[in-house]
Amino acid sequence: MSGDSNLYETGMKNRHAAMGDTYVKQSLEGGSNEYAFPNQQMGTGWCWQKMWSRPSLELSQRSMLSETKPPAEHIGILMALKAWPELGAHVRGAVSNGLSELEVREAILQASVYCGVPAGIEATKVAEAVLNDMQEKGEYRRQSDGIASRDTRSAARSGAVEHPAEDMVAE
Repeated sequence: MSGDSNLYETGMKNRHAAMGDTYVKQSLEGGSNEYAFPNQQMGTGWCWQKMWSRPSLELSQRSMLSETKPPAEHIGILMALKAWPELGAHVRGAVSNGLSELEVREAILQASVYCGVPAGIEATKVAEAVLNDMQEKGEYRRQSDGIASRDTRSAARSGAVEHPAEDMVAE
Protein backbone atom coordinates (compact mmCIF):
# COMPACT_ATOMS: atom_id res chain seq x y z
CA MET A 1 0.00 0.00 0.00
CA SER A 2 2.97 2.29 0.62
CA GLY A 3 3.77 2.18 -3.11
CA ASP A 4 0.19 3.15 -3.96
CA SER A 5 0.37 6.02 -1.48
CA ASN A 6 3.61 7.28 -3.04
CA LEU A 7 2.10 7.06 -6.54
CA TYR A 8 -0.89 9.09 -5.36
CA GLU A 9 1.19 11.73 -3.53
CA THR A 10 3.58 12.24 -6.46
CA GLY A 11 0.64 12.18 -8.86
CA MET A 12 -1.09 14.91 -6.85
CA LYS A 13 1.98 17.15 -7.20
CA ASN A 14 1.96 16.68 -10.98
CA ARG A 15 -1.82 17.12 -11.14
CA HIS A 16 -1.62 20.43 -9.25
CA ALA A 17 1.27 21.61 -11.47
CA ALA A 18 -0.59 20.77 -14.68
CA MET A 19 -4.17 21.69 -13.81
CA GLY A 20 -3.87 24.27 -11.04
CA ASP A 21 -4.91 24.14 -7.41
CA THR A 22 -8.46 25.40 -7.95
CA TYR A 23 -9.34 22.77 -10.55
CA VAL A 24 -7.86 19.92 -8.53
CA LYS A 25 -9.66 21.05 -5.38
CA GLN A 26 -12.99 21.29 -7.21
CA SER A 27 -12.41 17.94 -8.90
CA LEU A 28 -11.69 16.21 -5.61
CA GLU A 29 -14.60 17.87 -3.81
CA GLY A 30 -17.00 17.08 -6.64
CA GLY A 31 -16.16 13.44 -7.10
CA SER A 32 -14.35 12.13 -4.10
CA ASN A 33 -15.87 10.35 -1.18
CA GLU A 34 -14.97 7.15 0.63
CA TYR A 35 -16.54 5.04 -2.11
CA ALA A 36 -15.00 6.98 -5.02
CA PHE A 37 -11.55 7.56 -3.49
CA PRO A 38 -9.99 4.33 -4.88
CA ASN A 39 -10.85 5.54 -8.40
CA GLN A 40 -9.29 8.96 -7.66
CA GLN A 41 -6.24 7.21 -6.21
CA MET A 42 -5.85 4.91 -9.24
CA GLY A 43 -6.37 7.70 -11.78
CA THR A 44 -4.04 10.09 -9.99
CA GLY A 45 -1.35 7.44 -9.52
CA TRP A 46 -1.41 6.05 -13.04
CA CYS A 47 -2.23 9.16 -15.03
CA TRP A 48 -0.55 11.93 -13.09
CA GLN A 49 2.41 10.03 -11.63
CA LYS A 50 3.22 7.19 -14.00
CA MET A 51 2.52 9.06 -17.24
CA TRP A 52 3.08 12.74 -16.42
CA SER A 53 6.43 11.99 -14.70
CA ARG A 54 7.98 10.38 -17.76
CA PRO A 55 11.04 12.36 -18.91
CA SER A 56 10.59 12.65 -22.68
CA LEU A 57 7.93 15.39 -22.86
CA GLU A 58 7.50 18.76 -21.19
CA LEU A 59 4.30 19.55 -19.28
CA SER A 60 3.10 21.77 -22.14
CA GLN A 61 3.58 18.91 -24.60
CA ARG A 62 1.76 16.47 -22.34
CA SER A 63 -1.05 19.00 -22.06
CA MET A 64 -1.49 18.92 -25.83
CA LEU A 65 -1.55 15.15 -25.84
CA SER A 66 -3.80 14.99 -22.86
CA GLU A 67 -5.74 18.50 -23.96
CA THR A 68 2.81 17.00 -28.21
CA LYS A 69 3.43 19.19 -30.71
CA PRO A 70 2.37 18.47 -33.44
CA PRO A 71 -1.13 19.04 -32.06
CA ALA A 72 -3.60 17.55 -30.59
CA GLU A 73 -4.25 14.02 -29.69
CA HIS A 74 -5.86 14.64 -26.30
CA ILE A 75 -7.78 17.69 -27.42
CA GLY A 76 -8.97 15.54 -30.30
CA ILE A 77 -9.90 12.67 -28.01
CA LEU A 78 -11.94 14.95 -25.77
CA MET A 79 -13.57 16.53 -28.83
CA ALA A 80 -14.47 13.11 -30.23
CA LEU A 81 -15.97 12.14 -26.88
CA LYS A 82 -17.79 15.48 -26.69
CA ALA A 83 -16.38 15.78 -23.16
CA TRP A 84 -16.76 19.56 -23.10
CA PRO A 85 -16.17 20.24 -19.37
CA GLU A 86 -13.06 18.04 -19.42
CA LEU A 87 -11.86 19.75 -22.61
CA GLY A 88 -12.25 23.11 -20.88
CA ALA A 89 -10.22 21.90 -17.91
CA HIS A 90 -7.46 20.65 -20.20
CA VAL A 91 -7.41 23.86 -22.26
CA ARG A 92 -6.89 25.74 -18.98
CA GLY A 93 -4.13 23.30 -18.02
CA ALA A 94 -2.50 23.49 -21.45
CA VAL A 95 -2.36 27.30 -21.36
CA SER A 96 -1.12 27.23 -17.76
CA ASN A 97 1.62 24.84 -18.89
CA GLY A 98 2.83 27.19 -21.61
CA LEU A 99 0.81 26.49 -24.73
CA SER A 100 -0.30 29.59 -26.58
CA GLU A 101 -3.91 30.17 -27.52
CA LEU A 102 -2.74 29.87 -31.15
CA GLU A 103 -1.46 26.35 -30.43
CA VAL A 104 -4.74 25.47 -28.73
CA ARG A 105 -6.69 26.82 -31.69
CA GLU A 106 -4.53 24.91 -34.17
CA ALA A 107 -5.00 21.73 -32.15
CA ILE A 108 -8.77 22.21 -32.36
CA LEU A 109 -8.60 22.90 -36.10
CA GLN A 110 -6.46 19.79 -36.66
CA ALA A 111 -8.80 17.61 -34.61
CA SER A 112 -11.84 19.07 -36.38
CA VAL A 113 -10.74 17.33 -39.57
CA TYR A 114 -11.14 13.99 -37.81
CA CYS A 115 -13.89 14.74 -35.28
CA GLY A 116 -16.11 16.84 -37.51
CA VAL A 117 -16.80 20.53 -37.91
CA PRO A 118 -19.64 20.64 -35.32
CA ALA A 119 -17.26 19.23 -32.68
CA GLY A 120 -14.65 21.78 -33.74
CA ILE A 121 -17.11 24.65 -33.43
CA GLU A 122 -18.15 23.52 -29.95
CA ALA A 123 -14.52 22.98 -28.90
CA THR A 124 -13.67 26.49 -30.10
CA LYS A 125 -16.52 27.90 -28.00
CA VAL A 126 -15.28 25.96 -24.97
CA ALA A 127 -11.66 27.08 -25.48
CA GLU A 128 -12.65 30.71 -25.99
CA ALA A 129 -14.84 30.68 -22.88
CA VAL A 130 -11.94 29.25 -20.86
CA LEU A 131 -9.48 31.82 -22.23
CA ASN A 132 -11.90 34.66 -21.48
CA ASP A 133 -12.51 33.30 -17.97
CA MET A 134 -8.76 33.05 -17.37
CA GLN A 135 -8.36 36.65 -18.53
CA GLU A 136 -11.18 37.89 -16.30
CA LYS A 137 -9.54 36.17 -13.32
CA GLY A 138 -6.12 37.61 -14.17
CA GLU A 139 -4.67 34.17 -14.92
CA TYR A 140 -3.96 34.92 -18.57
CA ARG A 141 -3.82 37.89 -20.93
CA ARG A 142 -5.58 37.27 -24.24
CA GLN A 143 -3.63 38.14 -27.33
CA SER A 144 -5.02 41.10 -29.24
CA ASP A 145 -7.51 40.36 -32.01
CA GLY A 146 -8.12 36.86 -30.73
CA ILE A 147 -4.79 35.51 -31.97
CA ALA A 148 -3.32 36.63 -35.26
CA SER A 149 -2.73 40.21 -36.20
CA ARG A 150 -4.36 41.57 -39.33
CA ASP A 151 -0.87 41.77 -40.89
CA THR A 152 -0.46 38.00 -40.43
CA ARG A 153 -3.85 37.38 -41.99
CA SER A 154 -3.00 39.65 -44.92
CA ALA A 155 0.29 37.82 -45.45
CA ALA A 156 -1.53 34.50 -45.34
CA ARG A 157 -4.03 35.60 -47.97
CA SER A 158 -1.31 36.95 -50.24
CA GLY A 159 0.44 33.59 -50.18
CA ALA A 160 3.37 34.77 -48.06
CA VAL A 161 2.48 32.23 -45.38
CA GLU A 162 2.36 28.57 -46.33
CA HIS A 163 -0.77 26.65 -45.22
CA PRO A 164 -2.68 29.58 -43.68
CA ALA A 165 -5.09 28.33 -41.04
CA GLU A 166 -6.72 31.77 -41.05
CA ASP A 167 -8.36 30.94 -44.39
CA MET A 168 -10.25 28.17 -42.61
CA VAL A 169 -11.65 30.51 -39.95
CA ALA A 170 -14.50 32.91 -40.71
CA GLU A 171 -13.90 36.50 -39.70
